[in-house]
Amino acid sequence: MLLAIDVGNSNIVLGVFEGERLTESWRLVTMRERTADELGILITHLFERSRIDLARVDGIILSSVVPPLTGTMEEMCERYFEKRPLTVDPANTGMPVLYHPPTDVGADRVVNGVAAYETFGRATSMPVIVVDFGTATTFDAISKAGEYLGGVICPGIGISADALFQRAARLPRVDVRKPPSVIGQTTVTSMQSGLFFGYVSLVDGIVARMRAELEDGDRALCVATGGMADVLAGETTAIQRVEKDLTLQGLRMIWARKRSS
Repeated sequence: MLLAIDVGNSNIVLGVFEGERLTESWRLVTMRERTADELGILITHLFERSRIDLARVDGIILSSVVPPLTGTMEEMCERYFEKRPLTVDPANTGMPVLYHPPTDVGADRVVNGVAAYETFGRATSMPVIVVDFGTATTFDAISKAGEYLGGVICPGIGISADALFQRAARLPRVDVRKPPSVIGQTTVTSMQSGLFFGYVSLVDGIVARMRAELEDGDRALCVATGGMADVLAGETTAIQRVEKDLTLQGLRMIWARKRSS
């Protein structure tokens, strides 16, 4: 049994795998001030509620883009699971990273690239584009040879919504959802239209430009993941697949590769 942990800026996502099957997953709010004991109590309680014996976990893999929590999470694993996790960085995923410098790219972005390429690109030697709707909206390009080429970083849709509320005195805070029409007839629906359809157009525009720069870009498969992927994907012309557990699957693949070697 493998425990995969992805520490993001907004959420900590945990998944338990038996072989290739994801049997359970949980999502915690990322709080940088949490201690190893606080995390340990939370996570072991989740295991208890799902009736999973901690002793069955024989491996842990960790990806983190929150440096203050990386060491804390490693300490939690050693204290509560009695195992040292494999902490992923761009250099140990098994995927060549052509970013400059390679250490600057977020580990989760390369992990997503591994999962997308192994699932969709390798068998057909097809490039892959990954769109991750997280705290930031990121676009990542994987070559048909399985190299991480780089990508695009944009403010996340939640950040944009918060910025409108905070910087414009007369605009309210709104939930991001699809409005009834593009032309809003209230302030709220006008804001929702700008956020929702603005990001739909952002995705279609950036993916089109990435395809134009990629070798065999017209064949590139576009995969989406992250919190807003299900909501936005159906309105775009660019996104062809939605994989909500892409990062966890990538961590599992990296673990299996490391274990076999």
